[in-house]
Amino acid sequence: MSTKERPDQITDQDRYPTLSEHGQALLRFLREHPNAPIFRNQSGNRLEATDLEQVRAFEAEVLRSEVGWPRNGHPAWLEGHLERCLEWVPHYRRYGSKPPRFEDLPTTDRGDLGRDIAQFVPDDLPIDRLINFRTSGTTGHGLLLASHPTVAAGYLAFHKRALRRLGIELTHGRGKVGVVLVGWQRRCFTYVSVTPSMDESGLVKINLWPGDWRDPADRAKYLDALAPEVYTGDPISFAELLDLPLTTRPRVLLSTSMQLLPGLRRRLEAHFRCPVLDLYSMNEAGPVAVHDDVLGGHRLLQPRLYVEILGAGGERVADGERGEITLSGGFNPWLPLLRYRTGDFAALSAVGDAPVLIGLEGRPPVRFRAAHGEWFNNIEITHALQGFAISRHTVHQRADGSVMARVQGVALDPAEVEHALRGLFGAGASLQLELVREFGDKVIQYTSALDGGMA
Repeated sequence: MSTKERPDQITDQDRYPTLSEHGQALLRFLREHPNAPIFRNQSGNRLEATDLEQVRAFEAEVLRSEVGWPRNGHPAWLEGHLERCLEWVPHYRRYGSKPPRFEDLPTTDRGDLGRDIAQFVPDDLPIDRLINFRTSGTTGHGLLLASHPTVAAGYLAFHKRALRRLGIELTHGRGKVGVVLVGWQRRCFTYVSVTPSMDESGLVKINLWPGDWRDPADRAKYLDALAPEVYTGDPISFAELLDLPLTTRPRVLLSTSMQLLPGLRRRLEAHFRCPVLDLYSMNEAGPVAVHDDVLGGHRLLQPRLYVEILGAGGERVADGERGEITLSGGFNPWLPLLRYRTGDFAALSAVGDAPVLIGLEGRPPVRFRAAHGEWFNNIEITHALQGFAISRHTVHQRADGSVMARVQGVALDPAEVEHALRGLFGAGASLQLELVREFGDKVIQYTSALDGGMA
């Protein structure tokens, strides 16, 4: 939003600068359909005619570019990125002169961004058309991120790159709905929009929570009327989508925001008869990687994003060793990343010609102790539960060694889930299992109060 604008003064012309009569008609259909939800907000693409040229050129570059860098080396563009950051970005300028090695640079994290996001916006970029993303994160601490309409539009390029590996080319256009983003929250930002680079196809963000609808039965009716080519959401909202009596089917589902276990993915694919892609994405960097069954991990998507894997002290770990995913570069000029520690963990391996994140976990490593005294990594729990249609779960080990597990999912047999967990913790473990209808918006998946449990 421009700093000169007040929300009550923004018009559709501001939200959709290139909107045609066809786009206007589609927006009316989306808003005024008799089964439409209660839209809580308004949003738009903010793209001007000159922006569209830039967005299309960016997409073409993303789709033709290779992702990767030499073994034990850096990508060719990284040197220029570093020099620009040290010259123009206030936070990085405090580092002083360029160090002998890239690895000698300090790391940054979510706390740095949260203290003053303006310190990460380059001095030489215009700020009159800045927009912002707000995210509460896993721990609930708010974060405001600087962005731009062309950056928001750039997400589509990486989604297309991920889909192209499956042989899927998006076809939605004028008069059709391309993407529906589904949420499942008590409070959710919801709106309608159009995508100019796809001939003003519809883009809708809805909340499947019954309170956002005049009649819960309207959810399936409205979605069938839209018949989107793509659904995006997280495992929680997709689990709810499974319960709706939809008669239409998308061409693909894109799961983001949190880990999608294989059991739920298989159930979604069988139900909707289409591929389900598990995207590793975050507001700070956009779509980072997509799971590739053949490679056995998440293949990186961004040509200008460099990934390091760091240990607890900030040191680089050996190839194939797990550590914290750390990012440099990115496609948002208003938020250039330089050794940004994400709080997510994986190993990085070269599989053929592709850098792949192996064993991606969205939280710090936590050790759990079995009843007979043996320690095991939290990823073992993920593996044990991957055959179930679980959308979300938490496991906590108390200081006395007892375990509390809470799971949310589809058609779960508690006895089978408990049996899988006892295979790790032991038959004699004190283990409590609870099936829950919903979690709060943000949870930490694995925690431990046991001495030696938190890595």
